[in-house]
Amino acid sequence: MYSDKLNVQILVSLLIEHQISHIVLCPGSRNSPLTHTISQHPFFKCFSIFDERSAAFFAIGLSQKLQRPTAICCTSGTALLNLASAVAEAKYQQIPLLVISADRPPAWINQMDGQTIPQQGIFGGLVKKSVQLPEIQNDEDRWYCERLVNEAILSLSQHECAPVHINIPISEPLFQYTASKLPAVKAIKLAFTQRTICDPEFVQNWGKSQKRMILVGQLPPNPQLERIIEQISRQWHCVVLCEHLANIQNVNDVITHFDTILKVSDSSKIHQLKPDILLTIGGHIVSKQLKKFLRNARPVHYLISESGEPADTFQSLRSIVEGEPKRILKTLCESIPDVNNETEAIAYKTQWNSLQDIQIKKITNTTVPWSDLFVIRLFFDNMSSNAALHLANSSAVRYAQLFDLPPNTQVYCNRGTSGIDGTLSTSVGFSILHQGITYVIIGDLSFFYDMNVLMCRYITSNLRILLINNGGGGIFHQLQGLEKSPALAEYIAASHSVSAQGWIESLGIGYLAAKTETELQQCLIPFTQTKAEKAALCLEVFTDPQSNEKAIKTFYEILENKIHE
Repeated sequence: MYSDKLNVQILVSLLIEHQISHIVLCPGSRNSPLTHTISQHPFFKCFSIFDERSAAFFAIGLSQKLQRPTAICCTSGTALLNLASAVAEAKYQQIPLLVISADRPPAWINQMDGQTIPQQGIFGGLVKKSVQLPEIQNDEDRWYCERLVNEAILSLSQHECAPVHINIPISEPLFQYTASKLPAVKAIKLAFTQRTICDPEFVQNWGKSQKRMILVGQLPPNPQLERIIEQISRQWHCVVLCEHLANIQNVNDVITHFDTILKVSDSSKIHQLKPDILLTIGGHIVSKQLKKFLRNARPVHYLISESGEPADTFQSLRSIVEGEPKRILKTLCESIPDVNNETEAIAYKTQWNSLQDIQIKKITNTTVPWSDLFVIRLFFDNMSSNAALHLANSSAVRYAQLFDLPPNTQVYCNRGTSGIDGTLSTSVGFSILHQGITYVIIGDLSFFYDMNVLMCRYITSNLRILLINNGGGGIFHQLQGLEKSPALAEYIAASHSVSAQGWIESLGIGYLAAKTETELQQCLIPFTQTKAEKAALCLEVFTDPQSNEKAIKTFYEILENKIHE
């Protein structure tokens, strides 16, 4: 039996019609008609997370793995505000997150009634679309309700993926479950068209340029796209730059160590590395060094974007090529005639490849002292292949980029807004659907901020948490000039001496700890094994800000000195 609220029934029926099956349900009474109806239908795969902030990031993790829309349902009032961080992350990571919020009837908003805030349109520009469903009194209300739900769900994936908000007022009585079946509804579907024509100016400029560069930003794994990038790289001798977050691993000559190349090279060398034309696809780039380099280089920049929205990250955007990246690149390969003289293009690509080879040898031969940097390097040396890796923001995602990953590693990070919140929740949501090992590298502040998610019932033995505890916000100790502030330790870096051991062990999760290289090597053996004896494993490694600051400084000094040998 289902709720007797017709707007609830219509919403649930259309979720089924549009194949949105994975839903995170947060506790509450106002949303209980939704929770009851969804949880009682066999179509849905439901998850219960009590902390709304964790729940929303958990849903993001589900969507990352499924690569299709997921939903989160919460009750009225401040519960909805707790979803804002994840909604912002979904917007800038282009994740189709459907937020469903129960609400009080409009007449009671701002009337000093409990758990009432103005929920309609509360996320503003962070969502692509926001609708408020009517409480149905007649046939026109019913048509209007169906139309709004269809419009909202279609917006999740239209042009580009994005979060969408459906707000649904529900009047009392709330707990009447008298409907034996859900109503028939009209589902409006989206017919996709395939754009196969490239802008003539773009094709012409690409063909005549001799210093071509493709920069791939954050993307989910996509083997088809990898193959096309491999083809265009080989056909046009172009330089392909990507960070680990791009999930481009199986392309020959791809440049991943550009950050160290640019950091240790002198001005004359950097000038030679500047591209004439730049083609960008995907989302965010972590490297500040690369952004600075390209902003100074001012190449002719073409952006491939499914949404068509301008993002002039490098201050030289010429044109937006609207469409799906793999389709546009395939068309580009087919559109440009062969060019006889590619000598300069070959030389340009060879120069980048040679510098990368030098960097890889130097990094391999560089001794790193005990520090966050050492921990990540040793972990990568022992990490199993074919795993998923979730990286927290700040130091973790930056240090990870300095070293090569094991083969076929899928890499994720909440880089849309680069916030401290949600990394652990996202990785937990991802891990329950992932067949292999899911690793997450996270700092202490990010961990403690998000640790509520570990109370959920869905923790699986394939989750591995590498918690690097450096006693606060370690990266703040490395920002030049900030060391002069007497507020650094207590107020900016939030220094502490807290361990996660008690919390982890109270939840029945396996706990390991390391304070030295020897201890870390011993702990990595069970930590990287395919099967864990307990529900997940957490390896807490203790470092300190002073050692970390010295290690990263020494690391770059060694690389810079060796380049001139």
